Amino acid sequence: MLQQRTIKSLTRAVGVGIHSGQRVELTLRPAAADTGIVFRRVDLNQPVDIQVRVDNVCDTRMATTISPGGDPGAPKVQTIEHLLSACAGLGLDNLFVDINADEVPILDGSAASFVYLLQSAGIDLQPSAKKFLRVLKKVEVSQGEGKKLMWARLEPHEGYTLNFQIEFDNPAVAATGQQYSFDMASGQYKREIARARTFGMTSDIELMRSRGLTLGGSMDNAIVVDDYRVLNAGGLRYDDEFVKHKILDAIGDMQVAGHPLLAAYTSFKGGHALNNQLLRALLADPEAWEVVAFDDAALAPAGFAELAPAW
Repeated sequence: MLQQRTIKSLTRAVGVGIHSGQRVELTLRPAAADTGIVFRRVDLNQPVDIQVRVDNVCDTRMATTISPGGDPGAPKVQTIEHLLSACAGLGLDNLFVDINADEVPILDGSAASFVYLLQSAGIDLQPSAKKFLRVLKKVEVSQGEGKKLMWARLEPHEGYTLNFQIEFDNPAVAATGQQYSFDMASGQYKREIARARTFGMTSDIELMRSRGLTLGGSMDNAIVVDDYRVLNAGGLRYDDEFVKHKILDAIGDMQVAGHPLLAAYTSFKGGHALNNQLLRALLADPEAWEVVAFDDAALAPAGFAELAPAW
């Protein structure tokens, strides 16, 4: 049987929210089989649990944000995608995330710190079958037209692959790789994807700060680009770090489905909003998906049964 996974012991992190600039404490705890990933706002007088589910997503403008029932006026947790991406990369199914603010700390702007935290806690196999969401037919969503066109789709595939293409009108970004394909079965998530940082243009950052956003952003947790070059002293971690971060985000956004996907994901200039629209379109069609498990781990797609090696 291909088993579900959680962590063996609790682990903690302290950082700042990239938008609020506030100090945030995060505690990751083991969870029983079939719990899923649950965020708990422990800073409230009455703690509130928010399960990671498509219908709990309440905002996708700057990041993926969840709240009970997707109510925008209810307690929320935003910027969950990097932590969820790390969970997907390690094959984790069940986890409690205690948080004392409404935003997951940005840490270094990638998923690498979360991968390190989770692996430091140890990965525990559980006595229940791991469930996958298998895509049975193509589902596609799009937005805009002409130069503003963007789209994302899911297609049947016995495994999990992601293909992303970006297109930014910026010489510094254009000089890097604009398209990347990644196969989750490769076992290279930590090496090829996890270290890719979030990024922003100086003009956009100035505008967002004037609106009270990205108050915690800095070159310690993001790639900053002006009209011609990357401003970070250390440069890029990957030659194609921009598009790899978009794949990192997509992996986290797709994890909101509640189960790892068996599908081929492709996106052209997409983002958090389009990713959530894609999942909602998929789940709205009962003939487009099914939940499956593998009683014999040998029958699972290649790469899904192995535990990720330590750093």
